[in-house]
This record gives sequence, structure tokens and C-alpha cells, in this order.
Amino acid sequence: MTTSLQTVIATESLGKRFARRRAVAGLSLAVERGEVFGLLGSDGAGKTTTLQMLAAILDPDEGRATVLGHDTVREAAAITSRIGYMSQIFSLYGRLTVDENVDFFAELHGVPAAQAHERKAQLLDFAKLHAHRDRLARHLSGGMQKKLALCCALIHQPELLLLDEPTTGVDPVSRREFWAILYQALAAGTTIVVSTPYMDEAERCTRVALMHEGRVVACDAPGRLRQQMPGAMLEVSARPQRQALTILQRALPQARPYVYGEHIHVHLKEAPEDGGALRSLLERGGVTVVRTRRVTPSLEDVFVTRLAESAPSYPSLPASMRTASAEEIAVEARDLTVRFDSFTVVDRVSFRVRRGEIFGFLGPNGSGKTTTIRMLCGLLKPSSGQATVAGHAVGRDPQAAKSRIGYMSQRFSLYEDMTVRENIDFFAAAYGVPAREFSSRREWALALAGLHGREDRLARALSGGVKQRLALACAALHEPQVLFLDEPTAGVDPLSRRRFWELIYSLSERGVSVFVTTHYMDEAEHCHTLGLLYGGRLIALGSPDELRAGMRAGEMLELECDQPIHALALFQGAARTKASLFGDRVHLLVDDAETAKPLILERLQHAGHRVRRIERVALTIEDVFITFIEMEQARLAAAHHKEKAA
Repeated sequence: MTTSLQTVIATESLGKRFARRRAVAGLSLAVERGEVFGLLGSDGAGKTTTLQMLAAILDPDEGRATVLGHDTVREAAAITSRIGYMSQIFSLYGRLTVDENVDFFAELHGVPAAQAHERKAQLLDFAKLHAHRDRLARHLSGGMQKKLALCCALIHQPELLLLDEPTTGVDPVSRREFWAILYQALAAGTTIVVSTPYMDEAERCTRVALMHEGRVVACDAPGRLRQQMPGAMLEVSARPQRQALTILQRALPQARPYVYGEHIHVHLKEAPEDGGALRSLLERGGVTVVRTRRVTPSLEDVFVTRLAESAPSYPSLPASMRTASAEEIAVEARDLTVRFDSFTVVDRVSFRVRRGEIFGFLGPNGSGKTTTIRMLCGLLKPSSGQATVAGHAVGRDPQAAKSRIGYMSQRFSLYEDMTVRENIDFFAAAYGVPAREFSSRREWALALAGLHGREDRLARALSGGVKQRLALACAALHEPQVLFLDEPTAGVDPLSRRRFWELIYSLSERGVSVFVTTHYMDEAEHCHTLGLLYGGRLIALGSPDELRAGMRAGEMLELECDQPIHALALFQGAARTKASLFGDRVHLLVDDAETAKPLILERLQHAGHRVRRIERVALTIEDVFITFIEMEQARLAAAHHKEKAA
């Protein structure tokens, strides 16, 4: 195994077994200094095992690896002193304050006191934790805890940072702040290897390795992986959408048509297609085609296309699932408010959800999403306001309402010490499923979760993705009219998430209203309507396209140049420009793209950059999400200033 002075990680035929299971096999990778290298893969793909071998925590059974020029087995101590490692269950001490946690890790790594003090001040300031130095770590929000764990991992200025799904379950605002800290470390010379289930985070990596069953099946820059995807990706806007999808699925099963919000995406492998043939096919089936156009495949498209062949298909829903008119109102909230003592958690929230609608509830951690769901499920009494769910006033007849709703909480609505079969039968009985239907419903739930033959396994022994599918099946066993899903796919890989959403769409088609919270911005695109909650207030409501069209956030320029990290630093903090890094590209949010473009080019050229491309790209839902929140923060700050002045 030959390495250059710039090679930080080199592996050759690396392998690891656990009993009879091969977790990693034949892994050969090279990570160069200054890279952000991403590991992608489904549950059990081998990402965590790979990172633990690179961190010299686990010894390989086959092959070898060098990290920073040291063998991971023979010279483990030389590696651990020069790297930072953040596991999925990060190593914070809940009974210590923010200050005390950082001080502990500084002492652990032998950082001199004066340097540790200065470094800590910089990190906490950048992580926006300076005002919370005296708070216990266990009293921080999830996003704040993740940022503190990153500060602890960076306190000794490691040459290499290994991060295992560091932002799972964290809202987009906190994730963007987390990545801002990573960019600072990157600019200071730290090389980063990160595993993530978020495709928008994978887009930020200079290169990604796609792992499946312990092996790397593809490794390249995100842009090149997208270019290598054969055929063409078409976006179809048609009405009625479900009828269009059914026609496409029957006629072109190999194209794997799937719903993407208000559109259908179709991957045609054989040859580029202008959409004319698809339009004719759909119109012959009585469908009105609004538009067809070619779109650039996403990294998720690449991921799913590579792995879909080996994935099991999900079963159809039980035949007795009800259908209903989309005009009916399934959920209505009117000025819903919840106060805990003097603190208002939910503040006069009002909205409607139609029968069969997928309603997405977005918001940062602590914005009131889960509290609202608990009210609508009858688990929490509102301080004021009213709500009806499935025709029942919330709080008046809890038992009648319970038979018409399903609820899947953030922490899996399963009993860990019960078997798979026992969980299914318990929920069937609790929701009032007739005994004669237990067997057929159990078979459906087992097929959905891929657990046939494993009915006697304890729920706690299942992987996260399988738990999610089983929990959803249990929540839908009784054919609810309204299904509440609170972050149902947190930490689940893109292929499992897409198949999970196929089931949600099937439920929607049968008339089930689905109320879902999520931190995945691509999942927000799958919803018919989005409600954005911040500080307990509903600050935006509409379809994804309506929110994009109705917001005047500016225009996005995408820049490709020779040194994206240095180019990013040129524009961070610049007036009327917001800059962020996406892999080997820089995104610049400006007021007007045509006016800003020559000024940006002039500044880059003056700094000696070679610009390959700069062009306008569409705003993402995450951009919309962040901008609405920044607008609300500005409104609150102005109101506070006015109140103080008075």
C-alpha cells in the first residue's frame, strides 16, 4: 500500500466480521488532506464499523489501514492523539456544564491551559453556545448538544475528524450551524470523514463512498456520480397525479416512477427522452399533462438507482382500507395554544388538513411540533383554542377519537421488551381490530417490516430502519382516518425512506390524512401542504411551490472554482450575500443574480481564483425554511427593540 504525503487515510482490502456476519469486506480507500469525505449507505452497510476501524477503536480481521501515516493496529496510540472522533451517541457528560465538558476534553487531550482557554472561547462563540456556558449539557436542545460535542472533538485541533451521523435528528437551522463549524475546521487544515443519512449533507462532501453490505459500490465526487447515472431523469406534472403514477408504474416498471411532491420523477435508462412519448401515454389514459421536463438527477436518485435492485418490495395495503373524498376536512385547529406556567409552547396555531392530504409540519427543535401533535391526539389538553380530528372534538371523547387515529412517536411506538409478534398483536387489540382479522393484518405488518421468520425477535434487537417500518405498520393496523407521524424516518437511509414514503402515498391515496414532522428537507417536497412553526407560531403555510413562489428571499448563484474553501471565505459576512459550501461548489444567495454575477466574478479573479462556472440555480426548500425563520427572527428582534424603547 503506497501513500503520498497528502494521503491522510489509506485502506487496503480492509475487512471486519462479527460472528457470522461480515460487516466490512475488501474496503480499499484513499482520503486526501483537506477533503470532506462522505460515507453513505443503508442500515448495516458498514459505515460505523469502518469509522471505528479508522479511529483505531476496532482492529480489522483482514487487510490493513494507515491513518496519518500510522498503522491502525500497531500504532493506535499515535493515531488517537491526533484525531477527533464523534460517535452516534456522542460522549457528553450530562451532569457537567458546557464549560466543564469542553475543559474535560481539553485536559484529556493535553491542551495547554492558555491555548485551551482561547480555543474554547472561539469554538463556543462560533457555535453560539457562549451564552449557555453554565448550563448542564443534559438541559441543552438536541442541536445544541451536537454542536457542543463537535466543540469537544475540535478542542485539540485534530488533523483528522471522524463523524458518525453527527446531525441525525437535528433541524436544518442547527445542521447549517453545525456545518459552519466544520467549514471553519476545514479552513484551518482539518480533514473530515463523515457518515450521514442526509443527501443534502452528502452533496457538501468533496467525494462520497456509497457502501452496501460492507463493500464500496461507488466512490467519486457527487457531481461526477450524478453525471455517470445513465439515461435521463424526467419530471412530470400531471392531474390526477395518482392515476398518472399508476399508468407509468404499469407501463414503465423499470423506470421506477415515484412521487416527488407535486411532480412524478421517471428514470429512463435506455435513451434521453423529451417527454413526448410519456405525454401521449398519459393522455391516452385520461390524464391531463401539465408539463414534462428533464431534470438533473439528485444524489438520492443515484443512491436509490444503485441499490434498488437488491431491495425487497413492500406489500400492498390491506384491501379493506377505506377511501374518502378529498374535500372533507380531517383535521382542523383553531387558535390552539399551550402554556406551561408563563411559557407559551404553542401560540394560537390554526390550519386545516383535508382527507387524504399529506401535511408536513416543519420547524427547529423546540418549536412546538410534537406538542401540537400530542394535543391533536388527545394526549395533552390545550390551554385555549379548539381542534377537531376525524370528526371528533379533541378532548371530548378520547376513546372514540383513538379508534380513528394512528400515532407514531419520535422514539418508536414499540415495546422494546416484547417480540415483533407481541407488538403487532398488542396494537391490533389496543386499536380494536376484530380478532378475525388479526392474522391477515399481522401478515401485512410482517411483510412491510421484512420480518417474516423473525416474529419472535425482541423489538430492541431490530435495526433502526426495520423498527421504523414495524412502528408504522402497528400505527396503521386499524385503518385510521388520520395518521400522525413524528419524525418517522430520523436516521434512516434514502432507499428505506423512499420506500417508506411510497407507503405513505398509498395511505394517502386510500383517504388517510397523514400529518408528518420531519427534518429532511427532501421529505418536505413530498408533502401536499407545509406548515412552518417557529417559537410556537405558524409563520408560513402552503404547498412547497407556493412557499417558494411567495417568498422574496433573493436568487441563488452556484459557483464552481479551483479553491471553493477559500472562495467561501471571501464572501462569508459580505453585505447582501449569504455564502455556503455544497461539496465542490459555493452557493451564494444574492438579491439579484444578474447584477451580482459580474461583481462576484471580479472579486474572485482579483483574488486569483479560476472560475469554471457561475449560474443561477433554484432555491431549495431548506433555503426557504431558513429564510422564513430569519425573517421571523428579525421581526421578533424589532418588536423587542420597540418594546424596550417604549
